[in-house]
Amino acid sequence: MSHPIVPQKTYVMVFAALICLTILTTGVAFIDLGPMNTVAALVIAFAKMMLVILFFMGVRHSGGLVRVILVASFFWLILLMAFVMSDYRTRSWTPAPDAWSTTAPPTHP
Repeated sequence: MSHPIVPQKTYVMVFAALICLTILTTGVAFIDLGPMNTVAALVIAFAKMMLVILFFMGVRHSGGLVRVILVASFFWLILLMAFVMSDYRTRSWTPAPDAWSTTAPPTHP
């Protein structure tokens, strides 16, 4: 199986982009964007994830089977997250426990 020769400059550029995105993540953490802080951090993390997957893991130059497995794994991740979130969203019906009462009579004689 022949592997494409990727120039070293490509890896250096991807590494520099990852470092810049990490600095950007740190910078965004110190800025109050309200509820958009999480969104901004996730967008930056997604960009870093894609750079690592495409270049360092070699998916960019891989065949179709590797891409199918990648898509299937993302589908599985989304499915698991959907189940977790559906469980989390349905927990509001559980009543909150009452506070301890210090005035209650003792239960043991």
